[in-house]
Amino acid sequence: MLLGALLTAPVAGAQDAPPREGYFDVRSAETKLVDGVHRLDARLQLVLSDEALDALSSGVPLTIELNVELIRVRRFVPDALDFELGLRYELEYRPLSQRYIVRSLNTGNQDSFATLYSALNNLGRVQDYPIIDDSLLEPDASYRIRLQALLSTRQYPAPLRMLFFWRDQWQLKSEWFEWRLDR
Repeated sequence: MLLGALLTAPVAGAQDAPPREGYFDVRSAETKLVDGVHRLDARLQLVLSDEALDALSSGVPLTIELNVELIRVRRFVPDALDFELGLRYELEYRPLSQRYIVRSLNTGNQDSFATLYSALNNLGRVQDYPIIDDSLLEPDASYRIRLQALLSTRQYPAPLRMLFFWRDQWQLKSEWFEWRLDR
């Protein structure tokens, strides 16, 4: 079903308008220390490409990942990656109910939305998400933290992943957004 959607998408798109290029962008991000836990607030802009939209409307769920890395700044040696966290979400369209479902693959929580815009807007708003307990960090160390959003294709079979590798419209990934971890 996904392969059929991918093969017919370029033909239909070529007749109407140039294909819509998707992009992911981290607009802002910060952490705050609340009761000994560093919590993440972030704003992202997630725009899906035509091929990803066609696959979604054909019933193929999309996985969107937010990768968080905590890096310990060191003076005379390279910085150390001390902690990684992946926030994974599945976006699915259900044609019978005409609803978009956003499911957190980390917690299992899910929400339903009437429009794709509402679903992507919800995905692009991370609020008060616990990242790491401050007691796990070295007391006198300085840290920086960074965030990246991407469209993951790991859940698909290997032949499809190879196809996605060669198609730019499936390479949706933001630049790393980096800031200093305040303690």
